[in-house]
Amino acid sequence: MSTRKMEKDIELGETKESEEPFIPQTKNLEKKKKRVKSLLDEMRTNQQDHCFYGLRAPDEVIEEKLRKVYDDSEDVQKSVIPGNQALLTEYYYILVGKKEKEKEQEAFISKLEAKKIEVRRIERDGKMFYGLRAQEEVFEEYQYLLKVSDTCNTEDVKRSITLATRIRIVHFILHQTQRNTKDGLEELMTRDVFETKYCLHEENGQRELKAWARWRAAFNNQPFQKIQKYFGEKVALYYLWLGWYTTFLVPAAVLGVVVFLCGIAFFNSNPLIKEVCESNITMCPRCERRCHPWKLSDTCDYAKVSYLFDNKATVVFAMFMAVWATTFLELWKRHRAKHVSKWKVFDWCEEEEELILEIVNDSDCKPKVFKHSYLRSIAVLVVGTIMVLVIIGLAHALVVFRVVANPLLSDSRWEFIRDNANTVAVMLGAVAHYITIQIMTVVSICSAQTFLTFMSPNSRYDKEKSFTIMMFTFQFLTLFSSLFYVAFFLGRINGHPGNYVRIAGHRLEECHPSGCLTDLFIQMAVIMTLSQGINSIAEITKPWLKKKLSKVMTKKVITCRHKITIPWLKKNWWKKDPDEGENTDVCSKKNVDCWVKPCDYCLFKDWRKNHQLADTDGFSLFHEILEMVIQFSFITLFVAAFPLAPFMALINNIFEIRLDAIKMVQLERRLIPKKTNSIGVWANVLETIGVLAAISNGLVIGITSDFIPRLVYYYFYGPCAMGMTDTHCMSGYIKSTLTTAYMKNSNPDTFVLPQQKHLFNVTACSFRDFRSEEDHSLTSHFWLVLAARLGFVIVFEHLLLAFKAIAAWFFPSDSLTVKNDRLEKKLDRLKEELKGRKHPLQ
Repeated sequence: MSTRKMEKDIELGETKESEEPFIPQTKNLEKKKKRVKSLLDEMRTNQQDHCFYGLRAPDEVIEEKLRKVYDDSEDVQKSVIPGNQALLTEYYYILVGKKEKEKEQEAFISKLEAKKIEVRRIERDGKMFYGLRAQEEVFEEYQYLLKVSDTCNTEDVKRSITLATRIRIVHFILHQTQRNTKDGLEELMTRDVFETKYCLHEENGQRELKAWARWRAAFNNQPFQKIQKYFGEKVALYYLWLGWYTTFLVPAAVLGVVVFLCGIAFFNSNPLIKEVCESNITMCPRCERRCHPWKLSDTCDYAKVSYLFDNKATVVFAMFMAVWATTFLELWKRHRAKHVSKWKVFDWCEEEEELILEIVNDSDCKPKVFKHSYLRSIAVLVVGTIMVLVIIGLAHALVVFRVVANPLLSDSRWEFIRDNANTVAVMLGAVAHYITIQIMTVVSICSAQTFLTFMSPNSRYDKEKSFTIMMFTFQFLTLFSSLFYVAFFLGRINGHPGNYVRIAGHRLEECHPSGCLTDLFIQMAVIMTLSQGINSIAEITKPWLKKKLSKVMTKKVITCRHKITIPWLKKNWWKKDPDEGENTDVCSKKNVDCWVKPCDYCLFKDWRKNHQLADTDGFSLFHEILEMVIQFSFITLFVAAFPLAPFMALINNIFEIRLDAIKMVQLERRLIPKKTNSIGVWANVLETIGVLAAISNGLVIGITSDFIPRLVYYYFYGPCAMGMTDTHCMSGYIKSTLTTAYMKNSNPDTFVLPQQKHLFNVTACSFRDFRSEEDHSLTSHFWLVLAARLGFVIVFEHLLLAFKAIAAWFFPSDSLTVKNDRLEKKLDRLKEELKGRKHPLQ
């Protein structure tokens, strides 16, 4: 009789050997347990006759064991990792090293075993695989210390330790263990004593999360409770923040599209576009000697694109986005508080948690002494300043690239490039900027890690905080230094004919007569498209290829379907090999569905499956958060130049959530679960960006766009200001922003090559500025516009900062529901403690 058939017969209560049913249909669990015990005794008796029974524990018995594991029946139903598998997994942390370095490995492993870490060794393909798990005594100590702690004591400590917590504790012990030579795990991995380390994915947990980690679930709600139980609070908070951010992008994206459509709707009726397209004005060359004078009407299409984004609706949208950023951050605090209260980590303290883990690792440990070295701080400050100067130098290099590329493109043999040399130069500059960003990202990571090693932070939190601040500062400057130049300096420091400002011997760029906002739009559009598109493709392709290649290049091992042992049914049964005449630790090639202790083949299959996945480290999640925070900076700081940025971010984030989920659940090794109750220093970074958004949007509207000059013209210089009611109020605006330069007042060689003079019959040309035609001095129009710009920026920023303060007061970080719920739980816990207290005299 086959094992599968026997199993089926037993479940039905019928066997050929006995007519007695397997388990009587009764609700008495004790009778069922006794019957299971008698069957085990029968198996031992029949083993000599080669009679094998496939056993399956009754569901009622398993449920009773689960009720002992979980005091809360709700956790049994909702748990991502079912108790009968997750909490009883044999080994959940793996170390891998080469066989020839086994002696050095054993020196480290022996130290782990001394700390109550059980180790199982498997040798395969010239490598040693070490499966690690901690003894229950370790977790009992951890639970007790949680109970007596000041901030980590919640009703949650009464429950069994989850698999995520077990992995986190073993991970901490692993990194705090040193050999006799004082070499820790990191030093041993640097010397290739160990090749890699990772924790195992859990099959049932993966299966449940795969329903979330798929493209078809892109618009479904995220299972934050399951994510928290499987990956820990830190990963869950990342998806919680990303989901909240993506949801909040919906109104911003809709309004951005409406603003864009408004620009298209008034395309043909805009008098400013009509003035450019019908103009006869000759403009001065954009570069010296190589560039030609050009007609303003030649840039009709450029003017249309410019006014598509630089209009009244865009100004309103920029104001909305500044308010949106403040509202989003304030409501996020409440959203976070609700979930961390549900996860029972609201009052959790990272420093105290780390102290508890230190005691679990070594009961004789001493607290870390907080140290601060002014010499180290000065050294880091000096080197950090040098890094910032290098990044600013790269921004200058990009400016030089553009001013050099412009005249070269003007001499191109292709007419299209020659006619659009300035636009092509801007786009090439944006691509060069993107390449610089990718290179500097690697340099920034290496620099930040070197700084951390030199600074030697006191705790893991201090380490993450320092690394985050340094990396974000470097990345922010790399990304936005060039954008700040385009937004606030381009076309304002370039001088005028006869007195141009030069860099590397070349004239600085000028803004188009229609405004400078289009250059900023092109820069942002190229960088966002490349960064979101290429990075997303690389994110999914790299781990997918590694998984496929690893499967192809590794040998196939014997398959087995053994289940994990339940403690009260734990018996070491092996299939008897007729050729050997004795019990062997080799699984049957047939699928065996029984509760047995996993053999080496069973374990190695799972270990190798996880080994083939893409590697992860402590900074894997950091890079995901950094990517989204940089995106948040893009859509808040310069959204006036690119109203479609929130829409692009929304589309990207819908796919980004599933992309990250697919990577973490299926293509990458399991992240080390980390406990936390906030997104850490990223909250401060987002607050800083919110303040910068108010300032930046005020500057973009007041300085970069033509919103203020148009208002000044409308009320002081336009036809309506002069009492002309039969003419559009903005007629003549473009001409009012131009100044005429006469050839007789400057060196003619400034404009064209000497051998090309005969081709141009030009005695005067125009350039964009408010200057006198005689001596090119600044006019009263310029000073009035400047005063209006500065006044608008000051009023705009103060209003937004006042709104930010009011919003923080109006939306408390903790909702009343969260406060009342926490108070009730604390009261219930204190009452329970009082009831359980013994009388002092007893």
